[in-house]
Amino acid sequence: MPDKLLVIDEGTTSTRAMLFAASGACLGSKSADLTQHYPAPGMVEHDAAEIWERTFVCVKAMVKKAGGAKNVAAIGITNQRETVVFWDKTTGEPLAPAIVWQDRRTAAMCRKLKDAGHEPTVQARTGLLLDPYFSGSKIGWAMANWPQLKAAGDRLAVGTIDSWLVWKLTGGLHITDATNASRTALMAIGSGHWDDGLIDLFDAPRAALPEIVDCAGRYGETALFGAPLPICGMAGDQQAATIGQACLDPGDTKATFGTGAFVLTQYGTKQPTSKNRLLATIAWQLGGRRAYALEGSVFVAGSLVQWLRDSVKLIETAQETEALARSVDDNAGVYLVPALSGLGAPWWEADARGSISGLSFTATRAHIVRAALEAMAHQAHDLKTAFAADGADWAALRIDGGMVANDWIAQDLADLLDVRVERPAFTETTALGAAMLAGVGCGLFADLKAASAMRGTIETFKPAMDNKVRQARLDGWEKAVKSVVATAA
Repeated sequence: MPDKLLVIDEGTTSTRAMLFAASGACLGSKSADLTQHYPAPGMVEHDAAEIWERTFVCVKAMVKKAGGAKNVAAIGITNQRETVVFWDKTTGEPLAPAIVWQDRRTAAMCRKLKDAGHEPTVQARTGLLLDPYFSGSKIGWAMANWPQLKAAGDRLAVGTIDSWLVWKLTGGLHITDATNASRTALMAIGSGHWDDGLIDLFDAPRAALPEIVDCAGRYGETALFGAPLPICGMAGDQQAATIGQACLDPGDTKATFGTGAFVLTQYGTKQPTSKNRLLATIAWQLGGRRAYALEGSVFVAGSLVQWLRDSVKLIETAQETEALARSVDDNAGVYLVPALSGLGAPWWEADARGSISGLSFTATRAHIVRAALEAMAHQAHDLKTAFAADGADWAALRIDGGMVANDWIAQDLADLLDVRVERPAFTETTALGAAMLAGVGCGLFADLKAASAMRGTIETFKPAMDNKVRQARLDGWEKAVKSVVATAA
């Protein structure tokens, strides 16, 4: 059997293919940017055809890098979760824009359902809350507002990005893995099946939804690259990162700082219940058995740096933020609450908007940039407090994602959270987790524990902040974020 694994890592702002050796070494990578469309405030869309076309080019490059499809054991797929694609089963072409996870167009719908008393039922069945973030309300909105979807009738297919990619790769296989399904608010996470009551609540088209499958196994093959190539692993990006960080035992916790920031604590086979507005989700499903996780989702992380660069022109490159943060001793009383697309956990305020507060004549560009980076640790501390209240405090934190290449951020997380922070030498653990699942699915590894050898070496950051300094930071943040929440209420 070949020992190379090819991963499709389809994110929010880019898509890429990566080639891995069974040892975990990355043998190559090819990426392409994705266009985000903003048709109105609060709306974010993708062109699903563009996603497929650019993904195909990237995969083709990595198949060539491997020396042909015959040298690849399996494909693994990981993807931005909650984003929904609508396509025609007959033509295989999109029928409408893909609605991105960041999109907030269903805020009023979710608030109406919440006011009608539906949130406790939704949370009990799905582990999620009533928020525009999740796929169910997006699907309901699309069915009500895009007549071409209803007109498609039995030809309509609906799915998250994993479903779309598998359909295009195989020419018609309509599946989704359990982790992605658990983010739709249409699946009962206790049973692992679509829930008719939830489907009715959101007016989703039951016949258009995919079959729910395990996160590893031989699902089907693609014949697009010269020889049959099996697809053997799938997971949403945050669950894939959890696996890539080898968070395999209850209590293990990882935080991914990408476009958004997402913390998952492995919970084992017992379904968690949060009383502090965290989410219960499926960490993975293998052999029909589910492992669960408790999750806190922050909507804006790396996208804040992108905003500083592209929209307000405070920086020219993301890399310069570290030097700017180090160039000043503190934040000079400046706090930046990055609610550019609402506030996620534990606040869940869809209508919240960002703020920069505490400005004075002593504040400089460096202080504002430092406040933006400090917001990563501040938001993480809000989550840590909620996790602790739910009985799942963090003894250590394993970090990954593009932002944590910044040493200043890694140390600031350790300082403000007052815990040991671990950063792997290879920080793209989302792709690594998908490779591990594909390796299990095709038989290269006996189980996830064996596959976790792919993780490699880690670097440790230890807390070194004075308690008074830490508390002053936290007090200032609490005042700033509560002001934002009060304005949204």
